[in-house]
Amino acid sequence: MNLSLVIVTLAAFATPMLLSRFKLSIIPTSVAEIIVGIILGQSCLNIIHINSLLSDSSTLGVILLLFLSGMEIDFSLFQRNREPRTPLEKKVARQQSKQLSPVLTAIIAYALCVVTSFALALIFKVTGLFNDIWLATILLATIALGLVISLLKENNLLSKPYGQTILLIAVLGEVIPMLALTVYAALYAGKGSSLWLISLLFIAGAILFRRFKSFFTFFDRINKPTTQVDMRLAFFVIVTLVVIAEATGAENILGAFIAGIVVKLLEPKRETLHKLDSIGYGFFIPVFFILTGVKLNIPALLTSPRVLIMIVVIFGAFLLAKLPVYLGLRLRFNQANSLMGAILSGTTITLILAALEVARELHAITTAQSGAFLLAAILTCVICPLLFNRGYHPAPEDNHKTTVHIIGVGLVTVAASQQLENDWYAIQLYTNIARNYSTYNSEANLTLLDSLEPKDLISNQVFDTDVLVLCHGDSNVNYRLAVAAKKYGVKRVITRFENRDPLSTHEETLQRLGIEFYSMFDFNVGGLRSLITSPSTLKLITSPDARLYEVVVNNSIFDGMEIRYLPFINDITISRIFRTKRAIAPHGNTRLQLGDHIIFSGNPADVRGIKRLVEQD
Repeated sequence: MNLSLVIVTLAAFATPMLLSRFKLSIIPTSVAEIIVGIILGQSCLNIIHINSLLSDSSTLGVILLLFLSGMEIDFSLFQRNREPRTPLEKKVARQQSKQLSPVLTAIIAYALCVVTSFALALIFKVTGLFNDIWLATILLATIALGLVISLLKENNLLSKPYGQTILLIAVLGEVIPMLALTVYAALYAGKGSSLWLISLLFIAGAILFRRFKSFFTFFDRINKPTTQVDMRLAFFVIVTLVVIAEATGAENILGAFIAGIVVKLLEPKRETLHKLDSIGYGFFIPVFFILTGVKLNIPALLTSPRVLIMIVVIFGAFLLAKLPVYLGLRLRFNQANSLMGAILSGTTITLILAALEVARELHAITTAQSGAFLLAAILTCVICPLLFNRGYHPAPEDNHKTTVHIIGVGLVTVAASQQLENDWYAIQLYTNIARNYSTYNSEANLTLLDSLEPKDLISNQVFDTDVLVLCHGDSNVNYRLAVAAKKYGVKRVITRFENRDPLSTHEETLQRLGIEFYSMFDFNVGGLRSLITSPSTLKLITSPDARLYEVVVNNSIFDGMEIRYLPFINDITISRIFRTKRAIAPHGNTRLQLGDHIIFSGNPADVRGIKRLVEQD
């Protein structure tokens, strides 16, 4: 142990604290850690001196970084969707078939990126800036997958077609250059004849996946706090595939990346993913980034005008190489967001660091060239996210409102529809009674129907909705339409039953189909009970100026967090937490769990941001 290790660990701890203190959210943590390393290293203060312990920790850091990058890939995006079953699913599938899929759009966009990268590499060689065409192509075609994922998460885009497409482009921008780097390193080192041995790495990965495929199905029965067998399995897979990679002539980062893919395919529990993130990003990965900055000698680089020119030119080349991504995205998305997607794809750091390390070991790149590529990559990670956050604007498909169709109009349904948030819900009411239509037409978005037959409702697109509320005066009509709507594919159906006889007859069917039902009698009983036991709660429910909201905890950063530490706790009042259908009375020290339903009140202006933060997955 020595002072340098203490300084590095202190820097790893202090960097995110300083970013938070000075609100420098536009700078990715990894880039900030490299900058801190530059300040503490030979470029400035020169108080960190690399020894074997720090060097080994840095190597483990890059291995864990690529391992966790492999675990970031969402393989469901590459799977064929199941055949649509309900009429509504078939209708949506027909509409989507008219657009390019995210996978095809991403492949076209990244293919154009690779072609442009190769053209720029040729220009580098012709101008004498960088002579290795293949290495330059690999470097220019890389995309920072982890950074792209974090930006998409912050903007709540991962679940949307736009975000899925950008994510797939980033996945291709990490996987393909990594495979190309492995082939390049083998050929450059004169091991081309044994290149086929690399296939053993993929075979080993497949064997490990097959052997441990059912591991997490019985994991809970054998795990203990003192054993942590999920961690032991993860590191066994990492070490095994890294050793095989090195033995077959491949790079250790490829073995680590495949290990991440294998563990991801084993479908570990969220707790396992969090622990792996904690081990990697808690120590080893920050050490890798800090030491990357420590090794840079920027004053020496900047003494040469040629290096200064290289930094500017390479930075421009990183952006130009990804500019054709715009053409691919433009096949499906609007002009402004397609450009922002291309700019975001210009971010590159993770694989650049690994590739430069490999190139230096092979003596395929000079120190000046390596430093120029690294500094240019750091610039992309600062400038590109900033431009994306400034220039991206949600398209209509990203601002999808929840569609609510209500059959049956009266004072209750009209008043309820008027009090729903217009920014969140698109509401349409229907009635087949001309008298009701003439009475309420001026007060609500109301349509007069000729018939309430399911086939007529389907032809009039009444069942094409996210939520269907059935408030007809005849309970039998409500039941018949509720069943028909579920068969059509409506996700959520709410129906009213004032007559207890049909409810008792059909209750089992309603529960089996997942149809929600209520009666005004139950509401009145509950309202009276609330008036007696908690009058303030009743005011909260009945006041047009008050609202109760519900969010589901999907964001892993809130898993295990005490309520009193929520960043927005001073802006809301939490009434109840529902966990596995059980109500919990919240206290300041109540710890949240993934999947919790939080019922709260607050300022409507703040709720959208809270929902986006808590519910992002």
